[in-house]
Amino acid sequence: MKQSQWTQSNSGYNTSRIGFRGTEDLGGGLAAGFWLEGALGNDTGGFSGFQRRSTVSLSGPFGEVRVGRDYTPTFWNDTTFDPFGTNGVGTNIISRQSDSIGNTQYVRSSNSLGYFLPANLGGFYGQVQYGFHEQVKTTGTEQEKNGQYAGARFGYANGPLDVALAYGQSKIADDGIGNSNDAKTLNLGASYDFGAVKLFGELSQVKNEFGVTGLADTNTKYDGALIGLSAPVGAGLIRAAYSTVRAKTSLIGDEDAKSSKLAIGYVHNLSKRTALYATYAHIWNRNDATLTTSGPTSSIATVTPGLNGKSSANGYDFGIRHAF
Repeated sequence: MKQSQWTQSNSGYNTSRIGFRGTEDLGGGLAAGFWLEGALGNDTGGFSGFQRRSTVSLSGPFGEVRVGRDYTPTFWNDTTFDPFGTNGVGTNIISRQSDSIGNTQYVRSSNSLGYFLPANLGGFYGQVQYGFHEQVKTTGTEQEKNGQYAGARFGYANGPLDVALAYGQSKIADDGIGNSNDAKTLNLGASYDFGAVKLFGELSQVKNEFGVTGLADTNTKYDGALIGLSAPVGAGLIRAAYSTVRAKTSLIGDEDAKSSKLAIGYVHNLSKRTALYATYAHIWNRNDATLTTSGPTSSIATVTPGLNGKSSANGYDFGIRHAF
């Protein structure tokens, strides 16, 4: 069986968005700021509200304190050290896997309080973030905590080198009486710009842990890796990446499901604000893994199941990006 789909979509190179931001100088090195940003559906005219980022902040010599809906520390590593920036069919398969387990706080955390280190630390940077679950506490009963998030990221960027380590934990579900689903993410990413070529790499581990009252806990561990590059060529940029994820379950007898992805693309800058782009991606699935290139940023995706739990998928993006 083969399936295919053509779509007119957006965000194959950069996410389509509209936003408003501003700062006010409070004196003494202090500043107050706000950031409101939402996704636009260029093909439908749809607007999801300010779901991408919605924060107010206070910054100064001490760093920045930020409140609201914001990106999680672990997602920053997935997108910063991906040559495709987690956009389009070229998005690394580590990100696809993290999305597929139902963790709504993988990319962003709502109701969060974050702190960012100041920028004058000789190249060192970092952030910590806590997302409140905001579940109602009823006297005499255990409290639900689904929606809670905690994470941190610390790195060093100096000249051509950038390296960062991040950890985050999300409560996908938690009824307070032993039934729970936690997602725990640890990743390490790095890049080095040689001028003629920029190299990217990432190691990632995601644990999807389930607890059921009266039963033994079960979990699946996803080990991921990525290596990629980008290379400027005249007015254009070549991008390529190979990423892989292997799933290991705690159930006896289960084989390790594995998915691998190869992506290559080209961006041609017509001006500082306008560019044409094209991307091709291919996924190999083994032992009943089911990841595909399909999603809100895919132009076409095909899935071809084979024998012994094998399948493959191809994705293509062709588009134009204009920034204003």
